[in-house]
Amino acid sequence: MKKITESESNYNSLESMSTFDLLNNMNQEDQKVAVAVQKVIPNIEAFVDAASERLSIGGRLFYIGAGTSGRLGILDASECPPTFGVPQGLVIGLIAGGDSAIRKAVEFAEDDKEQGWHDLKDYLIDSKDVLVGIAASGTTPYVIGAIQKANENGILTCSISCNPESPLTHLAQHHITPEVGPEFVTGSTRMKSGTAQKLVLNMISTSLMIKMGRVQGNRMVDMQLSNSKLVDRGTLMVQEKLNISYDEANALLLKFGNVREAIIEGQKGTI
Repeated sequence: MKKITESESNYNSLESMSTFDLLNNMNQEDQKVAVAVQKVIPNIEAFVDAASERLSIGGRLFYIGAGTSGRLGILDASECPPTFGVPQGLVIGLIAGGDSAIRKAVEFAEDDKEQGWHDLKDYLIDSKDVLVGIAASGTTPYVIGAIQKANENGILTCSISCNPESPLTHLAQHHITPEVGPEFVTGSTRMKSGTAQKLVLNMISTSLMIKMGRVQGNRMVDMQLSNSKLVDRGTLMVQEKLNISYDEANALLLKFGNVREAIIEGQKGTI
């Protein structure tokens, strides 16, 4: 199989380029990423609708990957509770090599075809759940093995890769495959491929959270008030929605600890 992600860069003699040329050429390549993602929106749509059905009956969303792909999944999963107020454990990210691999590469961890499923079983994954396998190459054994076993166990599966004819693309029930072309540095999939994966993950999780009712209008009404900046943001949301003073809005927010609840109680006249 010819891997687009491993194909020769469109640029050469990188070490001879000026700083401006390096940055400008990288930026030129990055501009191709959003276009590639746009082309696969129908695939993302189909998966989000299918995943939404599973989450509505108590399912969870799992991401699994190795290296950069695994880290991106963990990043997306970790941001869902503070952003949307969902419980820890609704969106779960797993990486080959375990949590230590988030910061430091674990040699050969991605080559174990059985370990991905073993890691998922620790979470008692079942047929209500959803599994997204993330691998730029689409050939990572850790991810392929997990998707294969998930299919056998009635779990909804999806792949995010950047090689259209990869084994992972053909194995998953849904596939999202933005073709971003060769990397600026040949084979460095932390660049365009990683950016494409991040965009797709943003789209998946945000769409699912909106469909779960975790956004009102365009506001994060269930966000966790975990620092002063977010308390201020929440206060302004309440102030705007109820047309009251900042101090009144802040008092409501601190009393009920949640933008949504503060607005509901404020509409009842509770201060």
